[in-house]
Amino acid sequence: MNVKVIGISLLLAGLWLVMAIAVPESFLNGNNIENLLRRTAMYGVLGIGVAFVIISSGIDLSIGSIVCLSACLLTILLAVVYEPFAGRDVLEVDPQRQVIVVSGETDIAVGDQVRYFGGRRARSAVVTVREIIRESERAATKLRVEGLSGNVDQQGTVSRVFAVVSITAQDPPTVRIAGRHGELAARDQVTFVHPTSGLERLVVASAEVDGEDTLVRLADDFGAVTTEWLAMPLERHQRLPVPIALLTVVAFALGLGLIHGLLVTKLKLQSFVVTLCGLLFYRGVSRWIVDDQTVGLGNEYDTSLGPLASGKWVLWSGADGASFGIPYPFFILVIVAVLAAGFLNKTIYGRYLLALGHNEEAARFSGINTDRMTIVAYVISTTLAAVGGILFAVDSNSVAPSSFGNFFELYAIAAAVLGGCSLRGGEGGILGVVIGTAVMQTLYNLIVLMKVSDTLEFAIIGLVILLGVVADELVKRLASRRRATVERRRASD
Repeated sequence: MNVKVIGISLLLAGLWLVMAIAVPESFLNGNNIENLLRRTAMYGVLGIGVAFVIISSGIDLSIGSIVCLSACLLTILLAVVYEPFAGRDVLEVDPQRQVIVVSGETDIAVGDQVRYFGGRRARSAVVTVREIIRESERAATKLRVEGLSGNVDQQGTVSRVFAVVSITAQDPPTVRIAGRHGELAARDQVTFVHPTSGLERLVVASAEVDGEDTLVRLADDFGAVTTEWLAMPLERHQRLPVPIALLTVVAFALGLGLIHGLLVTKLKLQSFVVTLCGLLFYRGVSRWIVDDQTVGLGNEYDTSLGPLASGKWVLWSGADGASFGIPYPFFILVIVAVLAAGFLNKTIYGRYLLALGHNEEAARFSGINTDRMTIVAYVISTTLAAVGGILFAVDSNSVAPSSFGNFFELYAIAAAVLGGCSLRGGEGGILGVVIGTAVMQTLYNLIVLMKVSDTLEFAIIGLVILLGVVADELVKRLASRRRATVERRRASD
């Protein structure tokens, strides 16, 4: 363990001691310790990624924007929509003539009640079908209905609705719906519609056909739904399976790192310029692909992805239900840190990376493929930024593309510099980066718990980075003087 790591470890221990004395009830609270570990883990992944670029004598300013872009992509790839099992797209709606034209053929019969919704100008409504006319020339079906209102429209969906036969207030709540809906399964939904007003969308826990009806067990209480309401079963459609979505996001970020590396090595562009442009470009793309709207995963993945960021390995639980454990993201940080440290310190490629940062020209003359190692550094940085983006997206479950991930590159760079990574390149270790991240998050925790104005947060980050660079410069000068003194003594001897 080098002097820098020892120094930053002592600083971290000092901060913990100060907070344990100043605000013991708040700082030593189990929830606070868990949150501190969770934040350290998620930011630590980013710090480890940027450390490889800094060690190679580069810089990556695009981390925060890649975090945002990865989070937005994840919400898109895992988007879930619910559509009626027998829904039909609307081609034409004319409330004055009480006509709805739907695409293709339909099993709707005269006397059935259907729900029209999703139009821009015609109003959503439950209507009764009075006549059905097949239009073979345009492969459509014309429905003459009763109860339609609003303006002429060319958009929307029509689906049959079914009577609610009975409701049983038990655990779980059970609703008997007219009709045989054997396709209904767990995690599907049912939209309950009041004939004149009211709408409830409830999640299905299980369903089974019982005679001519279907018993639907709900995951939640049925609320205001009564037998006066009508039911419209909805099928759950998930865009991609979770593993494929995660791999896609990580692979996309890997590609971005490859582009960064190629621009720096083949076109000889400055890493500052390349990643600064990336910071701006990826932020703009993030806002564009989600139409600048706040997005999230909702409650669709509470049992699958949710524990990835919010779960914990419980070490202790009390009789009152309180518990303390190690958050799962901390284990992810440990895995990433061990792999990164092994790569940097135990493989020839890690040595190549350190040599590249010390002196690129000398490394090239030594036979090292410096271009390849530079590309590797940027690929690692963007890939871990995507991993961090996934964790942050799942943890917050709310991604505002205009601000999500803002200044995360500062936290990552500050942690790397505090942990002993020299901005000149050629120096750094993974353990120091993890400890540096813990210092940054402890400082943030100190600001919150000791009620320091949060407007000073970025001032503190800037001061920390400055102090880290100053310390790095002083240590280098001291080491240079010592080497010079030793060489003079050897020469005199």
